[in-house]
Amino acid sequence: MKNPNPDAGRRHFLTSAALAAAVAPFAQKVLASATTVPTPSLPHTLTSGVEPFWGKHQGGIATPIQRFTYFIAFDVVTTKRDDLIKLFRAWTDVTAKMTSGPAHFDPSADPNQPNEESGATVGLPASRLTITFGFGPTLFVKNGEDRFGLAKQRPEALVDMPHFAGEQLVPERTGGDLSIQACADDPQVVEYAVRRLARLASGIAVMRWAQMGFTGGFKHGETPRNQMGFKDGTINIPTQDPKAMNKFVWVGEEGPSWMRNGSYMVIRPTRIALDHWDQMKLSFQEETVGRYKASGAPIGKKHEFDLLDLKATDKDGNTLIAETSHAALAAPENNDGVQILRRAFSYDNGIAQITERWPPWRQVVTFDAGLLFQCYQRDPRTGFIEIFLKMAQIDMQNQFTTHIGSGLFACPPGASPGGFVGQDLFV
Repeated sequence: MKNPNPDAGRRHFLTSAALAAAVAPFAQKVLASATTVPTPSLPHTLTSGVEPFWGKHQGGIATPIQRFTYFIAFDVVTTKRDDLIKLFRAWTDVTAKMTSGPAHFDPSADPNQPNEESGATVGLPASRLTITFGFGPTLFVKNGEDRFGLAKQRPEALVDMPHFAGEQLVPERTGGDLSIQACADDPQVVEYAVRRLARLASGIAVMRWAQMGFTGGFKHGETPRNQMGFKDGTINIPTQDPKAMNKFVWVGEEGPSWMRNGSYMVIRPTRIALDHWDQMKLSFQEETVGRYKASGAPIGKKHEFDLLDLKATDKDGNTLIAETSHAALAAPENNDGVQILRRAFSYDNGIAQITERWPPWRQVVTFDAGLLFQCYQRDPRTGFIEIFLKMAQIDMQNQFTTHIGSGLFACPPGASPGGFVGQDLFV
């Protein structure tokens, strides 16, 4: 749709000591009463700081979302299949160590050699670190070449992503043969984890693109808000529900066998015109999203988790929730019941010069910030792709968002002690 100019958009946009002495008695009462408030129970991993590495599924998928992430994609430069096996063995072993607890210096380390442990995270807890590995389509066939004899192992679901309306993909932030995503509750932990793993890839794979992200420090079980100020992820697959996870997230007998109990990850850095969005009327923002900003409730309802009523109308017969709102277009009932597991982070890379997406299309310096969109599904063809093909065309939110990068990766199942991630692909 053609965007109106910015002006029209706003109308139509589709004495300290005394004070301390006075408050001291009240503060003492508050502090005294605060000690009696019960502390809510949290999952063990949220208090221990350690997420399990070995297991049926890779960590970082069904794991309660952490505060920070570092995603990185690699291009493979070796021509030897054995080098890939060597790399994934090394990555698996080091990841198992990093996720198992705090880092320590080795007192017996040779001072004449580089330290295996740099010390960047010594003194820090594991911070619920998870590492998730993935294989991109180009690992199997690249420029028509089957470099590692893996072409026949490429899953049918690992497709080349179609073109979506409005996207402005930057090649340097798109694709990749391999992917690593580190997530933790400490930014230095994720940064060092990726750096250590990248060092192990020397001579085998080179870094292609990367993006760091973050989430707000919301309470456990509370739906987080995104940079646009709305609750993000109200309708999501409950990760503690095995039936739902098996139906929508984990790969089953459709295979191939090396992918069973794995999942397909779509990741797309999406720049948001936040300064422009913040100038919009609240009513327009809520119409765009399809939910009330304060409560997160669907338009026409009172509570966040009330069901969407996409047929409810006002006195004039207009639907309360706009058909082209983000909530309506993403709703399972508008997508043949399809659901995806969203696991998104925000990002902020500072500022950049961009071209506005509305008249007069000025070149402006603004925030290079937005959403590091990420989701997992059993099959992207019937998951993200099916949902987003329609959203990319008519979602009202598109006036403020631009997808600038993209990746689809097959994330294999977890590994057992003695094995390595992706082992069944190579043997």
